[in-house]
Amino acid sequence: MHGTRGKERRREGGNQINIMLRELSCPKCGAPVTLASEDQRAVVCSFCNATSILDQNDDARLILEEDKQILLEEELPGEGVPKVAGTSLWADAWKRLLKNKLAVFGMIVLALMIVLVSLGPVILRLLTGITADYIPADGDLIKSFPPSSRHPMGTDEQGRDILARVLQGGRISLAVGLISTIVSLAVGVSYGAIAGYLGGKIDNVMMRLVDIIYAIPYILIVIVLLSVFGGPNTQVLIGALPAILTGLIVGVVGILVAVNIFRKIFGEISAQNFGETIVRFVVGLIFAGVVVALAALSSVFVFRTNVGASIAESYSGSVSLGMSQIFLLFFALGLVSWLTMARVVRGQILSLKNQEFVLAAKATGVSTFGIIFRHLVPNALGPVIVYATLTVPSVMLSEAFLSYLGLGVQAPYASWGSLAADGVKNIAIFPWQLIFPGVTMALTLFSLNFLGDGLRDALDPQTRKF
Repeated sequence: MHGTRGKERRREGGNQINIMLRELSCPKCGAPVTLASEDQRAVVCSFCNATSILDQNDDARLILEEDKQILLEEELPGEGVPKVAGTSLWADAWKRLLKNKLAVFGMIVLALMIVLVSLGPVILRLLTGITADYIPADGDLIKSFPPSSRHPMGTDEQGRDILARVLQGGRISLAVGLISTIVSLAVGVSYGAIAGYLGGKIDNVMMRLVDIIYAIPYILIVIVLLSVFGGPNTQVLIGALPAILTGLIVGVVGILVAVNIFRKIFGEISAQNFGETIVRFVVGLIFAGVVVALAALSSVFVFRTNVGASIAESYSGSVSLGMSQIFLLFFALGLVSWLTMARVVRGQILSLKNQEFVLAAKATGVSTFGIIFRHLVPNALGPVIVYATLTVPSVMLSEAFLSYLGLGVQAPYASWGSLAADGVKNIAIFPWQLIFPGVTMALTLFSLNFLGDGLRDALDPQTRKF
């Protein structure tokens, strides 16, 4: 079953030269097959469709593919070359992350903390009957006791178990950090991606707005939002929220559609004379006015349908003021945490938008929305993941500061920040009221920062350490 001609080897000047002769025979049906080039090692028979490969021990012989695996490198006499398995960028990043001991420590501690705050209060209630708001019926027990076998972290001045309150407060602190970060991701990624891709005057206007907001201390914005919309006023915000969201969605979609139409009319080339500049300016003003009018009309329409009023009424009837303050905290912290995210994403989009895959998407008629959110944003996820990991501890610190000021989580609920604020008042007499919530929060924040630094080193080749 050998071919009429094979591979001849000769030595010239000490170097081995391989000459591939083209005609061989199919090992299954015997039909002649042709190798297209010297580097080709596999061929498909046109008669029986069998895939054959060159035998590494006999260069003039073909064998069936199922009889022997294709080796990635030519095997030398007496030496076996192992098969090289392929890998991906995410697999390489994961390997580099596992080499970072601090990042692994952060992952383990964070995973344990999530499990403890999720299941700990339930297990503690089943085993001891103690809950976070349990106050003993015996009046002699309504005071702060140091750590003991029944209360490993002691009790507060009302006799409540600090361990149960730390576990319950961990739920709120982690939820504030995660949900506020998700809100900042949704706003910042969309805003930065749109600004970076559209570019030009739209990018300038959008980023100057970010600069203006940056100039105001973000904690001041949060305090104003919590003061104005906190308490009973939260119902007003809930009632107006559907109209506000509708207007924003219509506005963003309208901007993308208007830019698409504008570029189809005038193209990508800048104006060539003053008259064309005036025409473009007038058309741009008309488009902007239409978008603003559509956004305003849609908001008014949704507001007059009383959808928001019915939602606000249901909300006020089922949600307490304490939980309402927590929801408002999610919203307020998320709305001021997206600024840096928008800048990070904009920088990534600017470096990606002229790549070949984007030009190919444009050539095939993909819409602006599709290019931004289906092609560009997924390719910018590395820095986004890193910054999101570092945003969570920042938001948790902000929540702790607001709770310390009395603007954060309100009774009967508690967070690590509010527990620490209560402990500061009695630190000279009952130091365990501050030590245990403070140490738990510090350990979680350190773990998140270690994990964020590890992800940055693993995903960013320019700062790679391992």
